Amino acid sequence: MTDYKDLTTREAFGKAITELGDTNPDIVVLDADVSRSTMTKYFAQAHPDRFIQCGLTEQNMIGLAAGLASCGKIPFASTFAVFASSRCFDQVRMSVAQPHLNVKIVATHGGITVGEDGSSHQAIEDIGLYCLLPNFSVVVPADSIETVEAIRTAVSTNGPFYIRLGRSKTPVVYPDGCKFRLGKADILRKGKDATIIANGIMVSQALEAAADLSVSGIDCRVINMSTIKPLDKTAIIDAAKETGVIVTAEEHLLHGGLGSSVAQVISTNYPVPLESLGINDVYCRSGKPEELLEMHGLTMSDIAMAVKKAIGRKSDK
Repeated sequence: MTDYKDLTTREAFGKAITELGDTNPDIVVLDADVSRSTMTKYFAQAHPDRFIQCGLTEQNMIGLAAGLASCGKIPFASTFAVFASSRCFDQVRMSVAQPHLNVKIVATHGGITVGEDGSSHQAIEDIGLYCLLPNFSVVVPADSIETVEAIRTAVSTNGPFYIRLGRSKTPVVYPDGCKFRLGKADILRKGKDATIIANGIMVSQALEAAADLSVSGIDCRVINMSTIKPLDKTAIIDAAKETGVIVTAEEHLLHGGLGSSVAQVISTNYPVPLESLGINDVYCRSGKPEELLEMHGLTMSDIAMAVKKAIGRKSDK
């Protein structure tokens, strides 16, 4: 078995789908000429008869995946997140979402931590687009270990998936064998004074922020909301009732992502002070991932400041 701890999320995907393909002959992998980057190259090497290199025709790749699903196969279509969302949206909507086909779209290079490739390759709208589509499950794993469990769940769960992965290595949050439950949030740290809800690379930042805040006596709950759709509304409402403050953090536009989804839940069920960290209605520039995260207020320090601000709003009532 592969040791996934030292892998990026995209490497974990490539290794995991290859191992799953060893025992499940229905798995077929499609790629749009970026297999060295999406790491589907591992599947291509092990199972060349079930790997389809589609070239730079992402829309056609989705159509092929839909056709395979209609014949009983379990197709995994992979490319960069910016292409899997913006370029393929009509094909995904018409050929996958509406007929509710068993297509798994695993997109790598999500968010601004693509870095030096610049705004043309930084997918910051993708989660919002996929959350708009009926029938889709939308997942943003926190690390390589959770990525593997999410891929296994996608194989065994009928229906379309969008799983968003990153480019750079992500700090490991979970131990081997962690349980991923589709549609269920995971409380990684208990707390009574505030709740931080995050996903993807922001989960490790949230844990660091909570640890830092504890030094000053602020007890933070940290929730990994790796499944954005279906959303665990119960976990959000409980957090609002039990801690009175919520901060969300995501590597995505503020509109249409995690923060918007959480805001909708608490505004209609249990309103509390909410601070949302994300990309604020701008396209990003080229730069090192850590520089871009700092530029857009997505660091551990930014999360900690947002928690203090939200607690201040609660005490002002």
